[in-house]
Amino acid sequence: MKTTEPPAPVPAESGVTVTKADVPVGPPPEEKKAGGVLNVFSHGILVIWAIMVALPLVWAVMTSFKDDAAIFGSPWSLPDELHFENWSRAWTQAHMGDYFLNTVLVVGGSLVGTLVLGSMAAYVLARFEFPGNRFIYYLFIGGMSFPIMLALVPLFYVVNNMGLLNTIHGLILVYIAYSLPFTVFFLTAFFRTLPGSVAEAAFVDGASHSRTFFQIMLPMARPGLISVGIFNFLGQWNQYMLPTVLNTDEDKHVLTQGLVQLAVSQGYKGDWSGLFAGLVMAMLPVLAAYIVFQRQVVQGLTAGALK
Repeated sequence: MKTTEPPAPVPAESGVTVTKADVPVGPPPEEKKAGGVLNVFSHGILVIWAIMVALPLVWAVMTSFKDDAAIFGSPWSLPDELHFENWSRAWTQAHMGDYFLNTVLVVGGSLVGTLVLGSMAAYVLARFEFPGNRFIYYLFIGGMSFPIMLALVPLFYVVNNMGLLNTIHGLILVYIAYSLPFTVFFLTAFFRTLPGSVAEAAFVDGASHSRTFFQIMLPMARPGLISVGIFNFLGQWNQYMLPTVLNTDEDKHVLTQGLVQLAVSQGYKGDWSGLFAGLVMAMLPVLAAYIVFQRQVVQGLTAGALK
């Protein structure tokens, strides 16, 4: 028969014997109060930051459904009726549809090329030791610190001499070169966290290096690929300086160029409702990417710290 022993005595400083049941459990009230104040303060800061970020976005979407008179007459009120013609006018008359298609082609091609080339280079730098490994790695890191402003003039002449000026594929190649340093830096650290025993088992089974990379290691690096893909997508989608210098043909303008052209070409007409509609069109893909892949982005950023 199991008996219950009385709690062991714990000597107190004053000489009075107390039991473990009499000892208080948990932090003292002062620490609880300080922690509660800190939580309230941090949550308040987060709420203020969320309002500062979300309010301009909500206001831009709301304004895109107003007419010009309502925008200036009552800018903070809800629209009396939804003016969908603002969106159709921006899509057709302002050629935002053509700019959107050009942007999808440029960003889509450059994103695929950046992830493929960047992941291959990062895998080799992370998993293989050879002479010049660290030198090549630091060259990529140095590319991250190189100001793009210094490269615009020589880049213009290089692209022009190659016959790629004012072309979609020329802009794709420049975007890939612009995004590779950060991609290689990010994925090199991620590939180092992956277990090497899986690749060694594949080599023992007779798999080649290319098959091991594409069928085993690349799927394992999916969180990192999604994270760096989102960052590259944002940078390439919002890129304005490179297409302005290298893409002067109006038929091949991207969204950022189209929005600037729409704002400048208005003159005294003041089609502000169409301008806000075009602005929201440019923002929607970025917001959709964040909403769909937000969990994968967090997993990719924290994977290196958890393994």
